Amino acid sequence: MKKEFIHLHAFTGLGHLRAGVFDYIETYYNRRRLHSTIGYLTPVEYEEKFDRKAALAA
Repeated sequence: MKKEFIHLHAFTGLGHLRAGVFDYIETYYNRRRLHSTIGYLTPVEYEEKFDRKAALAA
């Protein structure tokens, strides 16, 4: 995260840093970045897949 986001932006205060980190996680990290430990899916795709399986099992 530091390489991909923190070091590429200048923040004017802690509030801007927190808002930027939140935005990065919600718009990029969870929605577009693939994770090898969950089968090269994004976290959002993995959760949707889990929810579909749980709904079918119920």
